[in-house]
Amino acid sequence: MFSFQEYGLAQQFGRPAEWVGLDNYATLLSDPYVWGVIARSIAFCLVNAALTMTLGIALAVLMTKVGRGARITLQVGMLLAWGTPVLATMTVWQWLFDSQYGVVNWVLAGPLGMEGQRGHSWLIEPLSFYAVATVIVVWMSVPFVVFTVYAGLLQVPEECLEAAQLDGASSWQRLWRLALPMIKPVLFVVALLQVIWDLRVFTQIHVLQRAGAPTRETHLLGTYIYSLSKEFSMAGAMATIMLVITLLLTTAYIRRMLREEEA
Repeated sequence: MFSFQEYGLAQQFGRPAEWVGLDNYATLLSDPYVWGVIARSIAFCLVNAALTMTLGIALAVLMTKVGRGARITLQVGMLLAWGTPVLATMTVWQWLFDSQYGVVNWVLAGPLGMEGQRGHSWLIEPLSFYAVATVIVVWMSVPFVVFTVYAGLLQVPEECLEAAQLDGASSWQRLWRLALPMIKPVLFVVALLQVIWDLRVFTQIHVLQRAGAPTRETHLLGTYIYSLSKEFSMAGAMATIMLVITLLLTTAYIRRMLREEEA
């Protein structure tokens, strides 16, 4: 309702809200900067979701191949990565990428001999900012994909895999043409959740911005909506636009998933 009104700080102190209809949406959608934020958010979302799914599936397959000790080590490590509070995790990552004392710069400039990386600030340039954000978001999202896909792979009947092996199918063919298609519903749901989560990512971007990044050049939808928090009507309109974008990105995916279930 706020998105169709002129609602700001004055309205919190009793001034009646004025009905403005679609004016807030027209103002936002006529601003080239808003379209830039939308484009960055969609690109960031798709790249992160793709990387998360790829790494998650790879690690899930690895867990089915390694021994019990290595598998437990992987599971414990991923549980720790997944269960650590976001702000605590962000503190560690900020230290790793710190321009003066960060381990990443030390490794690049020391053992790897990349002297140009000594004192390099990863958060100043938007491209390297998003690279750091991608590493953090993917690192925190992969465990969910790994555990879910691994649980799905355990449900694939051994008889089917053994029959395919007897027919001459390689390990890759058994995975790509048998195991993964059999858990396709699981992959659909996990990928859908990743797209939704990565589109509305906020905490990681906001914390990195406060660590010294140029805010205007690094806004995604979540942080941009937060920056409009003093203008409730504009923030509400932007949140509604974000919801519509999420629905557009996921509608085709949901339809395909439903068709697969019906088949």
